[in-house]
Amino acid sequence: MRDPKQWTNDESGEGYVESQPEQRLSQVQTLWTIVCQAHGGGTATTVRSAQEQLLDRYLAVVRRYLLGALRDADAAEDLTQEFSLRFLRGELKGADRQRGRFRDYLKGTLFHLIGDFHRRRKRTPLPLAEGYEPAAETDDVSAQDQQFLESWRAELLSRAWQTLAELQAETRRPFHQVLQFRAANLELRSADMAEQLGPVLGHSVNAAWVRQTLHRAREKFAEFLLEEVRQTLDEPTFEQLEDELVLLGLHSYCQPALETRRTT
Repeated sequence: MRDPKQWTNDESGEGYVESQPEQRLSQVQTLWTIVCQAHGGGTATTVRSAQEQLLDRYLAVVRRYLLGALRDADAAEDLTQEFSLRFLRGELKGADRQRGRFRDYLKGTLFHLIGDFHRRRKRTPLPLAEGYEPAAETDDVSAQDQQFLESWRAELLSRAWQTLAELQAETRRPFHQVLQFRAANLELRSADMAEQLGPVLGHSVNAAWVRQTLHRAREKFAEFLLEEVRQTLDEPTFEQLEDELVLLGLHSYCQPALETRRTT
């Protein structure tokens, strides 16, 4: 799927009345609150619930990063399971909310897991499967950082798409469907999109409807992506949130939502 920032030069929807951010966003706990609960900040039930929430949200990025770093599906899955087990046992404590970024904690944890994996492999050499090409072991922290950032960024985008799909299911407004269609057909103008979308949606639409729906879909996607990033920071200021978006290469994707927050 193409990145949303490629859509910014498309025709904008005229006559769009901005809606308030979805109520769901205001009800989500900050990620650091959940992290603190997962590390013993409450009853046993609260701790386990918080742990499960974190694993549900971020196990995919753990798996994605490990697969890219190790280039070995079996080893990546083994380390993903090891991460889950150690996390649930409370062996991965040490998250410091004063640093303000949950991804730094997660990144450090995964770097240590990979280091342990390489040390174990050196001590106990195993026969390799035919065609196996292990990733080169490296001490280049900048390369590791970049690889992790790419995995982290991809997961944030994936979660924003997922939330947009959930909004479509709840409201029956085809924001996700239309935005995905645009991402796959960047060369089409609104009139052409309307002609092709009609049969897909089951009813005829015109170019004005396409422009308005795309505009609203982009607004919603930007809100959801911005919220995903905000949750990984500890009560960030507007400037800190904007800096994180720039670092992750997501700033241009979130400009509509940023402008709304800047003026409120």
